[in-house]
Amino acid sequence: MRKTYQIEVDCANCANKMENAACGVPGVKEATVNFMALKMKVEFDEGADPAAVMEEVRKQCKRVESDCEIYL
Repeated sequence: MRKTYQIEVDCANCANKMENAACGVPGVKEATVNFMALKMKVEFDEGADPAAVMEEVRKQCKRVESDCEIYL
């Protein structure tokens, strides 16, 4: 399953940090952050619960970039 989320991030470097953090979360098969469009595309592992996975993605992204936001 693949979903797209609206994000709020200040710079391209921060977007890259968010992408790397999201890719390291269990249940995420692939994550791509588009800084210009302010969107994050996430492909989930088979059988993963997108809501639970995205809560963890949000936590990990806040660790690397405290002022970022992902609108779930």
